[in-house]
Amino acid sequence: MMIRVRSRDGLERVTLDNSTRPLTIAQLKSTIESQLRVPVPNQTLSTNQNLLLAKTPHDAAGFTDMSNPQTLISALGIAHGSIVYLSYEGERTVAGPKQFNPAGSFGRKMTMDDLIAKQMRVTRQENPHCELVSFDRDAANAFQNYVNESLVFAVKRGGIMYGTVSPEGKVEVDFIYEPPQQGTEENLILLRDPDEEKLVDAIAMGLGMRKVGFIFTQTIGQNKKDYTMSNVEVLQAAELQAEGDLKEWVTAIVKLEVNEEGGADVHFEAFQMSDMCIRLFKEGWFEREIGEDVDPKLSRMKKAVVVGGKDTKEVDNDFFLVVVKIFDHQGPLSSIFPIENRITPVPMNALKNHLDRTRSLPFVKRISDFHLLLLLARFLDVNADVPALAQCVQTQMAVPEGYQLLIESMASAS
Repeated sequence: MMIRVRSRDGLERVTLDNSTRPLTIAQLKSTIESQLRVPVPNQTLSTNQNLLLAKTPHDAAGFTDMSNPQTLISALGIAHGSIVYLSYEGERTVAGPKQFNPAGSFGRKMTMDDLIAKQMRVTRQENPHCELVSFDRDAANAFQNYVNESLVFAVKRGGIMYGTVSPEGKVEVDFIYEPPQQGTEENLILLRDPDEEKLVDAIAMGLGMRKVGFIFTQTIGQNKKDYTMSNVEVLQAAELQAEGDLKEWVTAIVKLEVNEEGGADVHFEAFQMSDMCIRLFKEGWFEREIGEDVDPKLSRMKKAVVVGGKDTKEVDNDFFLVVVKIFDHQGPLSSIFPIENRITPVPMNALKNHLDRTRSLPFVKRISDFHLLLLLARFLDVNADVPALAQCVQTQMAVPEGYQLLIESMASAS
């Protein structure tokens, strides 16, 4: 008996011996394993062709008509020449042309790249790993006020978000570090300073926080374009999420949107780059050089991937975005100290002015501002003093007298 098997690799055939006894599904699966090199545990069979549309193993498991290994295939109407449909996990070990027809279903010889592309199916990821993201109101306002009032959304601005992640996947953003950068209407170049980032990470460690995401603005000019994120922004966001190595990593966009009265409101959106996006980025599928002729709402691949059942080298950026819910909260830090790496440098007397302005507060409250701590960190030991001082802020314990005298003398000298 010959039975045709259609899978993601095309249409193939297996031959079974039915001369002595009726055949069961278990025997058919065993034959597929020996002739097509798909292990029995990895197989899902069905007489329903919709099995091939299943996006995940969980979806495939919903096809149960051939799940009982003892069922006779004749009871399902399967006879000589019938077609069954096969979905399987993992990769196949192809033994040779006797077991595998390399022409697939398109009458052309498939290369190894073709086979890999068949596995690179780009679909929408419905659920983020991040349950929600909540922004500290002061930190969010300090960022959006600057881009709104000083930059008037004419050039792009970005920052690295720091905070905490709960066991349930809730991300809280408590401060935003703005690295050295150069922004234009279309592009944002982060001129990252490894020494400064070491100080930032040391402060975060003392505060019990870590990097949790990337935030950037879109300009007024970009608002006229028909995309959520441009291909350049997708690449930058994917690179930072891959580097962050946090499954709950969040990418936030800040932009102006026209309201019902014709005015403009500052609007926050939050996403995760999909698992497939990060995989494609890490494995080098993205074209990194983006010409002016490329539609910004499409990301170009070096090799074809499968989108909607078709091979293509251009993927709509929206396929890579997973929406994250946004909330806000009042975190443990203030954001009133002048912020680093902006057009106007932090003035020399900023520390003295800040301490004078907050004189009525306990000393630990007066220094509970990330941007102030970053200024102090430039004059302290990054391995000992910086985490220790930040830990005082985290616990709101009294600052040791030695640190307090040092900070006050720095303020007086400015």
